[in-house]
Amino acid sequence: MKKIRLTPLFFRRVHKWVGLILGLQFLLWALSGSVMALLDKDKVGGHGGGMAHSHPLPPGEYFDIAALPQGEPVTGVVLRDLGTRPVYELRTPKGIRLVDATDGADIRVDEGIAREVASMMNEAPIRKVSVIAKPNLESRDHEGAMWRVDFADAENSSAYVSLDTARFLVMRGDTWRTWDFFWMLHNMDYINRSSFNHPLIIFVAFGALWLSGTGFYLLFKSFSRADFRWLRRRRKPVVVRRTA
Repeated sequence: MKKIRLTPLFFRRVHKWVGLILGLQFLLWALSGSVMALLDKDKVGGHGGGMAHSHPLPPGEYFDIAALPQGEPVTGVVLRDLGTRPVYELRTPKGIRLVDATDGADIRVDEGIAREVASMMNEAPIRKVSVIAKPNLESRDHEGAMWRVDFADAENSSAYVSLDTARFLVMRGDTWRTWDFFWMLHNMDYINRSSFNHPLIIFVAFGALWLSGTGFYLLFKSFSRADFRWLRRRRKPVVVRRTA
């Protein structure tokens, strides 16, 4: 078996191929970073969180929660708005239950409610409404089943509404989708597009560190004394005068 000699020639050959592989990723980092910086941040940001879009509850008497049928234990109660009407959001061991706060009637989060909630966030005509059983890449920051409401606007916007709570979750458009694609290239998370410290990027980071170290080593080895002769030539000879 031939023994590998750690000579400058060996490091130069390895450095060349590692540089080619990592150089492609460096190019993707530069490209993706430039594109993300050029996109309109307001369109990229989308709209998230339902509390910022809540409305004052109308005055009047509300249904007594204690009068609700005691079918299952309630661990939490929130009085909030659902569009223009007040509702109780009851938390139970089986999940979320919505009750009309004026008459105590159960509320089912159907397509009509999803349209109503989504239309409060976007005035464009609704093109399509569908249910997704679990979050997709666009709604990955949220959990559970949800309604997806697609709008016929310039951004091809899609609003996501929780199937359990009828809360508005997030709005995504084509600008955000473009940003998200280049974000995937930038952080090298090709599956979830959310982690920036996964094994692949850590491996590439150490590869870049190795590339820098060997590059400095090869740079040092590429110089010889002859390269510095011009410094010696610029030195003026010292003339020593003797006195009698």
